Amino acid sequence: MSLIIKNLHACVRDGQEILRGVDLEIPAGEVHAIMGPNGSGKSTLSKVLCGHPDYEVTDGSAELNGQDLLTITPDARSRAGLFLAFQYPVEVPGVTNANFLRAALKARLPEGEEPDAVAYYRRLRTVMKELGMDPKFSSRAVNEGFSGGEKKRNEALQMLMLEPLCAILDETDSGLDVDALRIVSKGVNAMRAPFRSFLIITHYKRLLDYIVPDVVHIFHRGRIERTGGRELADYIEEHGFDFLNEENA
Repeated sequence: MSLIIKNLHACVRDGQEILRGVDLEIPAGEVHAIMGPNGSGKSTLSKVLCGHPDYEVTDGSAELNGQDLLTITPDARSRAGLFLAFQYPVEVPGVTNANFLRAALKARLPEGEEPDAVAYYRRLRTVMKELGMDPKFSSRAVNEGFSGGEKKRNEALQMLMLEPLCAILDETDSGLDVDALRIVSKGVNAMRAPFRSFLIITHYKRLLDYIVPDVVHIFHRGRIERTGGRELADYIEEHGFDFLNEENA
C-alpha cells in the first residue's frame, strides 16, 4: 500500500514541460520530504497528482494503493484517500468551515448517508482545540479574511478531519510563525500511522526539525536528482542548492 510514481512527465496545458521523468515511491507509514530551488517543479508535482486542470500528463503513471490516479477525477482522487494542503489556500466565500468539512465528509460516504451531527461537531471542536484555533473559525467562510498562518492552520484542520491515506503538504510552513509551526507539526505527527503516508514539500529545513522525514529527496529541473536521509536536508541548509547546477553543468 503506497504512492508509486513512475516516469511521470507533465506540462502546462499546451505549453512548457515541467515534470521530466519523476520516479518516486512512498510506502504506507513513511514521511518523505521534497526540497528544491524555486521553479524546479515541486508544486507542479503536487498539482498533477491531484488533477489540476492547468497541467497535462504526457507520460508515466501514478498509483495510490494500486488505484490509477491519472484516470480518475480530482474528487475521486480525494475519495481514494489523497489530500493536498495548498501552498496558497483559496478562499470560498459564503461557505463556512463547518459546512465545508461536513460536505467533504459526506462526499466520502455511500450515497444517501450523512455524518452523525453530534459526533461530527464534537470531533471538529476537539481538532480545532488541538490546533489552537478559536471555535468561532468554524462559522467563518473558508479562508475568507484569514491571515497566511490562519489559512495554513485551516488546511491542517481539513487534513485532520478528513484523515487521508496520503497527505501532500505543499510548503505548509510558509507564513507560519514558530508557535503555529509547532502546533501544525504536532497535528501532522499525531496522524502518522502504519497505513498513512506523507509527502512534504518545503524549501527549508525548519519544518523537518518538527516533522522528521524518513527520506529526503532533492528536486531539480523537473525530476528527483538525489535521495537520502535527514542529513541531506542538513547539507542543503548549510550549502544551498548551487551544487545541483554544478553537477548538471
